[in-house]
Amino acid sequence: MALSRLASSSSSGSNLLKPLTSALSFTPSLRRPISSAADDSTTLTIETSVPFTSHRCDVPSRTVDTTPKELMTFFRDMALMRRMEIAADSLYKAKLIRGFCHLYDGQEAVAIGMEAAITKKDCIITAYRDHCTFLGRGGTLLQVFSELMGRQGGCSKGKGGSMHFYKKDAGFYGGHGIVGAQVPLGCGLAFGQKYSKDETVTFALYGDGAANQGQLFEALNISALWDLPAILVCENNHYGMGTAEWRAAKSPSYYKRGDYVPGLKVDGMDVFAVKQACKFAKEHALKNGPIILEMDTYRYHGHSMSDPGSTYRTRDEISGVRQERDPIERIRKLIFAHDLATEKELKDIEKEVRKEVDEAIAKAKESPMPEPSELFTNIFVKGYGAESFGADRKEVRTVLP
Repeated sequence: MALSRLASSSSSGSNLLKPLTSALSFTPSLRRPISSAADDSTTLTIETSVPFTSHRCDVPSRTVDTTPKELMTFFRDMALMRRMEIAADSLYKAKLIRGFCHLYDGQEAVAIGMEAAITKKDCIITAYRDHCTFLGRGGTLLQVFSELMGRQGGCSKGKGGSMHFYKKDAGFYGGHGIVGAQVPLGCGLAFGQKYSKDETVTFALYGDGAANQGQLFEALNISALWDLPAILVCENNHYGMGTAEWRAAKSPSYYKRGDYVPGLKVDGMDVFAVKQACKFAKEHALKNGPIILEMDTYRYHGHSMSDPGSTYRTRDEISGVRQERDPIERIRKLIFAHDLATEKELKDIEKEVRKEVDEAIAKAKESPMPEPSELFTNIFVKGYGAESFGADRKEVRTVLP
């Protein structure tokens, strides 16, 4: 609604709509098949869609090196994430997924670009829109759908649901339902990394709706005091639930909100811009301490499944972003522009992705529900504090450490 009014009153169109570069024009019928594409060792140079904007730091180069293999991988991985979220929407409407559910379609470039710039030794912690971040960290579709449907095969044994995905062995610390509360935890992870001197960083993700939380500024202050390797990533999709950013924030330039902490504004719909920014941020954080990345992105679905997503913004705005800035379509056009695959071959990849998702859903449905006794497990560390015991697990014993 609010941003839509701004869009209609602006002669230059909405700030949300930034066209793909004209260099990406193509004729699909003239493209070569994947098998005859350039060797994977070939280096391709891509320019980001728009320049970076910085606050108290240098600006990364707009030219990013990639390979044909990486381009094709980006396409497949983002297509898989997109299909996974669309399937989750259908499962929710069929009442196979219950409770809260927040979908990530439209924002896939952030998860994919970030992973391309870091290693699994680096940590990521995020809010409740966490399905794709988990998948990017190495989680499986079976774990995703099992957790969403509350089954034992889920990454949190079916007890966390949509908002509480977790994969500690790959440095993914959730999945958190309390708005903004993951940021102090992320700074704590960064403290541990600095203490251990292991040359890794933590990416703490939050949305524009959480950007006004007091705990975020408290955590940022202590991180700056101690030069912690913390990278705060604001995934600015322009709406906190149904509230437009300009109605909630006097200064919606979130990358500047750290004041004394450097920041960078990034086109979060351009996977190569995200990759370049995250690489830059990691190098900065290891040397100089925290930095803020504002990812200018957009969600296609509503805030959650109870939100149709069209009462506070127009359908024209949503379709306009899809047409002009969609992260998957940008990669598709780059693939055609560099002669790496035909239109049919990319459609075949999308068919494979659909089949992969459908098979994972079928297997997830076969996974059993957790036993009732599981209500009392994974609450206390064994040997510390209170323990439940007995046949019905209703008796409680307290043990001093």
